[in-house]
Amino acid sequence: MNDAVLDHAGQSAQPAQPTPIPLRELLPWVIFGGLLLLLALYFIGAEQGATSLIPGMYVHEFVHDGRHLLGFPCH
Repeated sequence: MNDAVLDHAGQSAQPAQPTPIPLRELLPWVIFGGLLLLLALYFIGAEQGATSLIPGMYVHEFVHDGRHLLGFPCH
């Protein structure tokens, strides 16, 4: 049995092969994502505490349920 893939015209077509992404192109995105995760962790875990950067309770109320979901005490 022939295992060739045929296109709509009946001609043999090769399946697409994924190309690897070089580490030097991926590394800036990994660093950027890591910094975003650290910023999110700060706002969820530490904002409105001893190191509060934003006055008021707006950030606390916005991330309140996320704090409990992740196990951060807040009250």
